Amino acid sequence: MVMQQYLLTYTGVVFALYLHHIIRAIEVPLDPNIQNELPQPPTITKQSVKDYIVDPRDNIFIDCEAKGNPIPTFSWTRNGKFFNVAKDPKVSMQRRSGTLVIDFRGGGRPEDYEGEYQCSARNEYGTALSSKILLQVSRSPLWPKEHLDLVEIDEGSPLTLKCNPPPGLPPPVVFWMSSSMEPIHQDKRVSQGQNGDLYFSNVMLQDAQTDYSCNARFHFTHTIQQKNPYTLKIQTKNPHNETSFRNHTDMYSARGVMETTPSFMYPYGTSSNQIVLRGVDLLLECIASGVPAPDIMWHKKGGELPTDKTKLENFNKALRITNVSEEDSGEYFCLASNKMGSIRHTISVRVKAAPYWLDEPQNLILAPAEDGRLVCRANGNPKPTIQWLVNGEPIESAPPNPSREVAGDTIVFRDTQIGSSAVYQCNASNEHGYLLANAFVSVLDVPPRILSPRNQLIKVIQYNRTRLDCPFFGSPIPTLRWFKNGQGSALDGENYQRHENGSLEINMARKEDQGIYTCVATNILGKAENQVRLEIKDPTRIVRGPEDLTVKRGSLVRLDCRIKHDSTLKLTVTWLKDDTPLYIGNRMKKEDDGLIIYGVAEKDQGDYTCVASTELDKDSAKAFLTVLAVVSAPTNRMTALPKERPERPRDLELTDLAERSVRLTWIPGDDNNSPITDYVVQFEEDKFQPGLWHNHSRYPGSVNSAVLRLSPYVNYQFRVIAVNEVGSSLPSLPSERYHTIGASPEINPTGVQGAGTQKNNMEITWTPLNATQAYGPNLRYIVKWRQRDTRESWSNETVRTTRHVVWNTPIYVPYEIKVQAENDFGRAPEPDIIIGYSGEDYPKAPPTDIKLKVINSTAVSLQWSRVYPDTVQGQLKEYRAYFWRESSLLKNLWVSKKRQSVGFVGDRPRGIVSRLFPYSNYKLEMVVVNGRGDGPRSEIKEFTTPEGVPSVPRYFRIRQPNLETITLEWGHPEHPNGILTGYNLRYQAFNGTKTGRTLVETFSPNQTRFTLQRTDPISRYRFFLRARTQVGDGESIVEESPAPLNEATPTPAATSLPTTTVSLTSTTTIATTTTTAATTTTTVASTTTTTESAPTATTKQDFATNGSSIWNVKAFTNSNWANITWSHNFSAGTDFVVEYITSNNTVRSIPVKAQTPSSVQLADLTPGMTYQLWVFPKWSSPSENSYITFTTSSAYTKNHVDIATQGWFIGLMCAIALLVLILLIVCFIKRSRGGKYPVREKVEVLDHEDHKVDDPSFDYSDEDNKEPPGSHTSLDGTIKQESDDSLVDYGEGGEGQFNEDGSFIGQYTVKKDKEETEGNESSEATSPVNAIYSLA
Repeated sequence: MVMQQYLLTYTGVVFALYLHHIIRAIEVPLDPNIQNELPQPPTITKQSVKDYIVDPRDNIFIDCEAKGNPIPTFSWTRNGKFFNVAKDPKVSMQRRSGTLVIDFRGGGRPEDYEGEYQCSARNEYGTALSSKILLQVSRSPLWPKEHLDLVEIDEGSPLTLKCNPPPGLPPPVVFWMSSSMEPIHQDKRVSQGQNGDLYFSNVMLQDAQTDYSCNARFHFTHTIQQKNPYTLKIQTKNPHNETSFRNHTDMYSARGVMETTPSFMYPYGTSSNQIVLRGVDLLLECIASGVPAPDIMWHKKGGELPTDKTKLENFNKALRITNVSEEDSGEYFCLASNKMGSIRHTISVRVKAAPYWLDEPQNLILAPAEDGRLVCRANGNPKPTIQWLVNGEPIESAPPNPSREVAGDTIVFRDTQIGSSAVYQCNASNEHGYLLANAFVSVLDVPPRILSPRNQLIKVIQYNRTRLDCPFFGSPIPTLRWFKNGQGSALDGENYQRHENGSLEINMARKEDQGIYTCVATNILGKAENQVRLEIKDPTRIVRGPEDLTVKRGSLVRLDCRIKHDSTLKLTVTWLKDDTPLYIGNRMKKEDDGLIIYGVAEKDQGDYTCVASTELDKDSAKAFLTVLAVVSAPTNRMTALPKERPERPRDLELTDLAERSVRLTWIPGDDNNSPITDYVVQFEEDKFQPGLWHNHSRYPGSVNSAVLRLSPYVNYQFRVIAVNEVGSSLPSLPSERYHTIGASPEINPTGVQGAGTQKNNMEITWTPLNATQAYGPNLRYIVKWRQRDTRESWSNETVRTTRHVVWNTPIYVPYEIKVQAENDFGRAPEPDIIIGYSGEDYPKAPPTDIKLKVINSTAVSLQWSRVYPDTVQGQLKEYRAYFWRESSLLKNLWVSKKRQSVGFVGDRPRGIVSRLFPYSNYKLEMVVVNGRGDGPRSEIKEFTTPEGVPSVPRYFRIRQPNLETITLEWGHPEHPNGILTGYNLRYQAFNGTKTGRTLVETFSPNQTRFTLQRTDPISRYRFFLRARTQVGDGESIVEESPAPLNEATPTPAATSLPTTTVSLTSTTTIATTTTTAATTTTTVASTTTTTESAPTATTKQDFATNGSSIWNVKAFTNSNWANITWSHNFSAGTDFVVEYITSNNTVRSIPVKAQTPSSVQLADLTPGMTYQLWVFPKWSSPSENSYITFTTSSAYTKNHVDIATQGWFIGLMCAIALLVLILLIVCFIKRSRGGKYPVREKVEVLDHEDHKVDDPSFDYSDEDNKEPPGSHTSLDGTIKQESDDSLVDYGEGGEGQFNEDGSFIGQYTVKKDKEETEGNESSEATSPVNAIYSLA
């Protein structure tokens, strides 16, 4: 018994060694030089697919390429017979390839070349075969002509419309459309089956609104063929109007259709069988009829559906299982149910399999006298048969080979010899298909060759691991040995380790290992060798690195970095700041043993790393530089110690380890003269975000131990940071890791939403769990969805991302959505149900019964009929009106036809279109808008706006060429808004606080220039210009005449604004008097006080049945703006509209976001204008009796100062009067002494014409408008003459004589020449000289 056991053991060992010897075959290196030198049998590298369908319009290419040495030649068989390529001029083979080319450019029928082709590639070492290629020409036959009768059917009955497309190659893609090429809407009631037929679970009256045509699209010809359309005639038992149906809770009862239990339209009966091949998709289908349309649910008998590869299609009527395997066999049943009942159909599924590889034969390279084997193992259902071929011929009919033995799926080779090379084919086949594989056996005798470069140099750092490579090749496989310095025994063991690929590994390189190593490869045909030189280098080390420093701003810092390295290696030293390369600027100097920073600034604070590297290794050292701000020295005698950031905590220790907690203890570092206030504990985990530290908790500075709460399945590592008033310390060294035990998730994802991105899908998104919420490995999310308010089962999908898209959804239906977290430990609690909506489609119907009513020249009101909800196909956003100005009623006036739009939010039947141009022709159309976009457009409505008031003139220029005239010029209005009838000009003089009466001028529509004759050269003028149409005056443009250069403009005092309270329910205004605080406004009657009308009554206006209302509306007005405020109790997010109309019927509206209280400022208002104003929610519309009124104040008048009241002017006049008085006194004294006084010149008054002062601000060219000199204009425009008194003129005296002392001797004759003065209308200007003469 013992001997028998020994024999069995010995036999097993020998057999194992034999198998190992057989399996160990030669591998040819990928070096192309070796591959090109070695003989090699052919190998097929490229071939066409087995079922090869070609386009008849193109040339045919049948691929067949192979490699080998020598280069193989090619031949073909067709339908099992030799195919002579040379005999057919249309057929050729590509150069250096076996690819067949069939050229039809010269004519010919592609169908003549259909058949089964096989390619052979041969050289002197064997023949390789391609697979059998079945060549077929694509066909797209025409649809047979047929006449389809009118299909009459009762409402509620099931219906099947047959398609029966023409058989094409490949089969066509079938889809249904109307004859006008509109796609047929499909849902759970109407859908297309896999056979192409269109199934109606029950017919409804609306199905007769279109016809139905089956279409077939052929792939190769890119053509679509259409079948004659079916036309339906629905017989209904209870005719009704559409409105009553839409408002009825049960549409079938409203139509008089009897509800029925489900029955199957496909497949028939209660059970059926289906066979599917392994690896393809299994598609099961159940289509049922019934009223209402049934829901379909799928189940597998005795198990659950495989969730990872199951998908429901065609509104749950089809079940697809991808990549079917044997375990998917079994019985499946579909359950069709509605509220009347349910039925089921059982489908028995059997999975068959075409052959598939278990062990595909591989190429075998052997040396002479070596053993080997080829294995060909395949599986299938039924089990495939194995057939061996050699060089394309059955192995049974091949010449005998004593070294070859066939044993089923294995060929064993023993003691192979040169000349035994061949290509073997393995064919595995059953009734469902076949597999064909080529594997060559090549017997080589090749002497050893070393494949690495010769005389390599290997450098390694001392005490590091290194490897010396010596790749080799030969047949038989050579043996390889290593020697050092050309002598001694082979190297193996201890510090050396040899590998089968020829490499020699040195575990720890020492100085004594340096030298020349020789590898020698030997077989029976010879040997080859190569040398490798190994050099051992000293490591690179930083012997003195930088240290943590704390310095004051502006000082000098030196960071050390002293390095020791191998002198034969080139050393590179780099510096990093905060782990990024440091820029060496003017303030820094890099030296061999350190870094110097001059004038340290706050920005220099951070981590500094010195990196020393060579081509073989590197070393680094890091330090932190802290920069302190310079502070003034304390005044007391005892100098306070400097405060710095604390030292890092140390010696972290984990104790009290539990599933959800751990105690962390640490030793505090030095506080550096500033008490530690806090400790911050941080953690890092290595699964989701390795290397990223997160704050865990914070503790007072008085503790050094804390119990930390942990999450399951997190590999924690902790560190501690100390904090004082200066700052934070460096983090402590990390603690040891602690991995908590996993658990199922406790929470589900948040932020779950479902919304469609296309009309046939719904995208489900959520916020994923983080690392401390996953609680276990393989975190995933189970997404479930189903239509709301249906009895269908939940569909589900397990994903690892943060989104999932559900396709083939109905248009805009609500879905119930759940997203549940799951890991390998279990699932989270049942999640809450979230309501999402599938994608929207464009609305199908436009608004109808659109009615227009012109409100005024700039606004029209709209009314329309709401569309039915099912035509919106989404969420109704708004009704939108598009309008454009077609033309103006004024001839030759160009208008912009740019389309504008206004939206009416919500399901409302009316709205107002404003901002229109008066006196114009407009066109308008409306659409329904949902989340997808605009729906179809309504019919175009045309309307004309009445004439309105014009806009302000384009420009208004005032020029003042002289003191007597003012020239006005203006342009026509940019928008006449009607037929201009002229212009109105109001103007008044003002001087400081005084104003004159208002004067009015009227001009024709063609006059754009006016010259005003001034009656007061001192006062300024204010002008108000308006254009006028038949409707009335437009807005005025206000300008003032230029101020004199010496006139000062003081800053006006602030005026108080009148407060006006308005009522929403009454148009009656209650007048209150408001007096301005600083500057009064002048009215036409020249009064200095103005009153403002201020409505004060307020009431509440209700807008909704739930009590929502608006009240307490107030208006705070100024000359050109108004603040409007109101109170409300609407919900948050309610938008309001403030709409106001001027007395010129110009409508404007402003949208306002909800606030409490709400307010808005109306800008660019016209002074003195009365406005009507509405406030209402955006979804509502203004009521005719809910407006309020307010009036803006008059324009503000600047205060102008009278020159006569200026101090400098009064002083100047007093000085001149004093000077004149002194001169008169002197003259009087001289004359009283005898009439003699020194005179240098004799004064003659010969010319009595007016002397005019040269003043550039006056123009005296117009003599007709000259005012009498000395006259002054009063404020009321009258002219007052001064006194006629004036100094008399003196005549010319006789000849003068002089005494010796130069005094004047003689009689000075004084006379008045009245004849000369009678012709002058004005007396000479008074001067001091004349005054002297008159007194003499």
